[in-house]
Amino acid sequence: MPARVDVAVVGAGLVGLAAARQLVSRHPDLRVAVLDKEPAVARHQSGHNSGVVHAGLYYTPGSLKARLCREGASLLREFCAAAEIPLATRGKLVVAAEEWELPRLAELQRRGEENGIAGIRELSPSELREVEPHVVGVRALHVPESGVVDYRLVAARLADELATAGATVQLGAEVVSAHRNGGGLTVETRAETLHARALVVCAGLQSDRMAALLGLESAVRVVPFRGDYWRLRGRAASFVRGLVYPVPDPSFPFLGVHFTRGIDDVVSVGPNAVPSLARERYSRFGVSPRDARDTLTWPGLFRLARRYAKTGALEVWRDVSKRAAVADMRRYVPELQAADVVRAGCGIRAQVMTRAGELVDDFLVEEGPSSLHVLNAPSPAATSCLAIGRVIAERAEEKFELR
Repeated sequence: MPARVDVAVVGAGLVGLAAARQLVSRHPDLRVAVLDKEPAVARHQSGHNSGVVHAGLYYTPGSLKARLCREGASLLREFCAAAEIPLATRGKLVVAAEEWELPRLAELQRRGEENGIAGIRELSPSELREVEPHVVGVRALHVPESGVVDYRLVAARLADELATAGATVQLGAEVVSAHRNGGGLTVETRAETLHARALVVCAGLQSDRMAALLGLESAVRVVPFRGDYWRLRGRAASFVRGLVYPVPDPSFPFLGVHFTRGIDDVVSVGPNAVPSLARERYSRFGVSPRDARDTLTWPGLFRLARRYAKTGALEVWRDVSKRAAVADMRRYVPELQAADVVRAGCGIRAQVMTRAGELVDDFLVEEGPSSLHVLNAPSPAATSCLAIGRVIAERAEEKFELR
């Protein structure tokens, strides 16, 4: 007989684990199982990011992103303190390298203040150098609340908490089929078959495919974007104390290459944003025939490419040319030399896109007959994971009438 659970959560990344934790916390008698195809938790987006704990600077005041980022950052700090996970509040500088960027910087400050960020202020060039002595710019915005953490460690502790609470985290359990059966679903994984009253899908890079597997017709698709990192070595490792970001271009959907002193004190630079021909192959030349076909046959990709042709071409050029990448870094840290910079790892974003080429910017949750799908959880999803978990648990309670 198949094992029976009340709720199966697909995906052992930060969002899936946080949702399962909320369900177990709110309903201690609920039988919850987390299913993931990988041999460990946080193997994809949750474990391949900058490790930044965002303060909520960039997001439209009142938006779901803004509210969940602020709430999530607070919950994350509490969780890390209780679990004895190192979290360092290093502060962030958003640096205007040119005068024409100043109106954008002012708009960021307005958003940050409206979102409730404490201590945010604009700095003169001399004040900027007091915070980051090797960084230059015409003005900067100082965001003291920004921090860094090891999100893989956060995910591991969430999984430990679930096990202690009586839930199960089944690894190596790829979901290969699911169909409605009476009042619930029969779910087949490569490990076993189980019967669940309800399914909550937090599958990240595979979210659209899991939705299709369960018969949910969605108007969006995951189009993967690879983000490569560089690392500062030798003397250059002392050039950045905290986090240094450019002023983002509002015509481009990503934040731009930034400097981050991680929780391990390694200074990384990145990520960039270039289309990827594989969703889960972490190399600059990784290709999956299936992923490439799904990406290249999606009409939205070419509509997006036409809209951002110049910016996209520059992203690709800086990805190919180390000289071009270092020249961009030197706009902010002019002492950098090519020998100071080496290639590091990469991550892949699950960027959700419409057929019209519009990027879905906010969190997106859709419902199937017996399932709830997190189709889009972009940055700052890692920072916001505990708050997102609460929202998902509340939606699941209402939809599946959990008691």
